[in-house]
Amino acid sequence: MITCFIRYEIDPFKREEFAEYSRNWGQCIPRNGADLIGYFGPHEGSATTAYGVYNIENLAAYEAYRQNLAADPLGRQNYEFAKRERFILKEDRIFLKNLSLPHGLGGKP
Repeated sequence: MITCFIRYEIDPFKREEFAEYSRNWGQCIPRNGADLIGYFGPHEGSATTAYGVYNIENLAAYEAYRQNLAADPLGRQNYEFAKRERFILKEDRIFLKNLSLPHGLGGKP
């Protein structure tokens, strides 16, 4: 299992648009093959940094997921919404593996 972390730089005056975008992915991502952890937007501190986080089996599954997402009607609408409204200024994606699993098991310090 790998986890995709997407770091967004968003327009601070279009936070509501990013929230709508996030809610749309909340519907679309799970039905297209990824385990969505969540989309996180500014609350305190930076008004321009947001994240999307989801788990997926491996990079091959990710490629299939991306194709499914692009073919999904809500996925296509959401991509177009972001393009039209321009609330995402920058997007960086990284895949990481959880190295601390299993949590809470093992010996005591």
